[in-house]
Amino acid sequence: MPQLTMREAISQALWEEMEANPKIFLLGEEIGVWGGTYAVTRGFYDHFGAERVKDTPIAEGVIAGAAIGAAMGGLRPVAEMMTINFAFLAFDMIVNHAAKLHYMFNGQFKVPVIIRAAGGGGRQLGATHSQTPDVIFAHFPGLYVLAPATPYDAKGMLKAALRQDNPVLFIEHATLYQARGEVPAGDFTVPLGQSEVKRQGKDVTIVTYSKMLQISMEAANQLATEGIEAEVVDLRTLRPLDLEPVFASFKKTNRAVIVEEGWKSFGVGAEIAARTYEACFDYLDAPIKRVAQLEVPLPYNRELEQSAIPKAADVVRAVKEVL
Repeated sequence: MPQLTMREAISQALWEEMEANPKIFLLGEEIGVWGGTYAVTRGFYDHFGAERVKDTPIAEGVIAGAAIGAAMGGLRPVAEMMTINFAFLAFDMIVNHAAKLHYMFNGQFKVPVIIRAAGGGGRQLGATHSQTPDVIFAHFPGLYVLAPATPYDAKGMLKAALRQDNPVLFIEHATLYQARGEVPAGDFTVPLGQSEVKRQGKDVTIVTYSKMLQISMEAANQLATEGIEAEVVDLRTLRPLDLEPVFASFKKTNRAVIVEEGWKSFGVGAEIAARTYEACFDYLDAPIKRVAQLEVPLPYNRELEQSAIPKAADVVRAVKEVL
C-alpha cells in the first residue's frame, strides 16, 4: 500500500474531489499562486485556474462569510484559515451562521462548507499561534469538527466531508503534515462521527485524538514492554462525538486515561470523563485520569514550549496511577 504524508493525503483528497465535482472551489490566503502556507494546494492554481482557486485578502471573516454564502448558493467551498488561531477572527461566521443556518431556516438552506485550519503547538510560533482550541468549536451543535491523526483518516474523512451537506471545521495538526502512513490507492472514504480503536489492549483505555494519538501509541508501546496492554481509542471527530467504542473499551479495562493537547480546564477530556462516569459508573475501578497541556499560554522558548505539551512519559505516568 502506498505511503503518503499527511500533506499529500489531504492534497490528494482535495484534488480528486475537485476533479469529480466542479462545484468545489478553494479560497484562502496565499493558497493560489503560492500554493498555501503548508503547501497543501501547491499546483492547484495552475491546474484548476483562478475561478476555482481563489487567493483572498487577509480577512478571515470575509473568507468564512464568502464561503458560507457560496455554500448557501449551491457551491461547495473549501476555505483555508491558515491556522485555527485566525479562525477566532471568523468565529461569528462559523458558529453563528455556518453552524445554525440550516436549523434556523427549517432546512431551507444547506451549508456544505469546509473550513480547513492548522492547529496545535510545537513549532515555536508563540502563544497566539500555537493554540489547540478544538473544544471551543466542538461546543456548537450544527458544526462538524474533524481532527484526523493519520494520513489514511485525513484523506478518507476529507473526501467524506466533501460529499455531505453539513458545515465542517477540518483541523490539521501542523506538526503532522510530514507524518507518513499507509493510504490505499483509489477512491475511499472514512465515515464521519465514528471513533476507532487504534490499538487493542486489556488493562487500560487511552482516549485521544489528533497529534496526541502518536504520543499515546508511543506510551502504549512503552507500557507493553512492562507487560501493560493499553487499548487506544482515536476519537477522530469531536462533533458528532462517538463514545460507544470508548464505553465498550472501558467496560473491558475498567480504567481510563484521556490525552489531549489542549488545556485541561473545560476541555475534551472533561467531557469524555463526565460521559464515561455517567455511562459506565458500575465498571469503574479507578478515577479517570486526564493528561493535557500545562495551563499557560504556550511559550516561544523551545524548552519551555516542549515542557508544556504532553509527552509519552506523562501518559505512562498517568496509566500507572490508575492501575
